[in-house]
Amino acid sequence: QVQLVESGGGLVQAGGSLRLSCAASGSMFSIHTMGWYRQAPGKQQRDLVASISSSGSTNYVDSVKGRFTISRDNANNTEYLQMNSLKPEDTALYYCYAHIQRSRGIFSDYWGQGTQVTVSS
Repeated sequence: QVQLVESGGGLVQAGGSLRLSCAASGSMFSIHTMGWYRQAPGKQQRDLVASISSSGSTNYVDSVKGRFTISRDNANNTEYLQMNSLKPEDTALYYCYAHIQRSRGIFSDYWGQGTQVTVSS
């Protein structure tokens, strides 16, 4: 069974920084795209924040470009989201995501349990 375990959320003042981590464990052949989504208060949908391919290509939503950096450590099956210059509108429940090949021809999407990020003004 594959699990994604997140850590690093918390309460921070506007302008501050936080670093989120997400470690994948379990039986895996390889991890393809990894990413971070967030669900803002009062919203039902999760929105993509950033993603990173297995080769390291990154993609960001416009609102976080220049402030957030996604990275991954393939040797340890871990991804990170460094969040700088945080704004109150970044307040959300953050979920990590991974598209994982479990065996030959078998791919599945996995989600972390969510970690709360709260930015006070």
